[in-house]
Amino acid sequence: MTGPGAQGKCPHRLRRVETIREDTGHTLVFLTNHPALSASTIAAIDKERWQIELFFKALKQNLRIKTFVGTSANAVKTQIWIALISMLLLRSRQRSSRFGWSLANLVALLRMNLFTHRDLMAWLDELFTTPPHRQDHPQPMLAFA
Repeated sequence: MTGPGAQGKCPHRLRRVETIREDTGHTLVFLTNHPALSASTIAAIDKERWQIELFFKALKQNLRIKTFVGTSANAVKTQIWIALISMLLLRSRQRSSRFGWSLANLVALLRMNLFTHRDLMAWLDELFTTPPHRQDHPQPMLAFA
């Protein structure tokens, strides 16, 4: 941070902050441009930011969201809300199932059976039963004129 051209690349005055993690005892070092914030506040902000990073990692892994379809603020917000609702529904199904599902396995099985007509909760609790016969749930016929 003191090399040639460093002042031009980062004109803000930085402060080095150290804090110790309570659970592991490891020392964490941060650089901040907020001189008024305490070390514990900086650590709390980073901890919350890390939870957001873990959430987006879970979205990308489980829902296979690699990029956003739209780039406008409204499109990104809409896609994040849809992903939040999807994760909430999946977690709800995961927790209410009698079978000990991991979220990744649940998502994979739902993806494989996306077009199978089943009662979701019954299927999650009795996974190894065969799907119902197609004639048990016939599709209505459309009349062509």
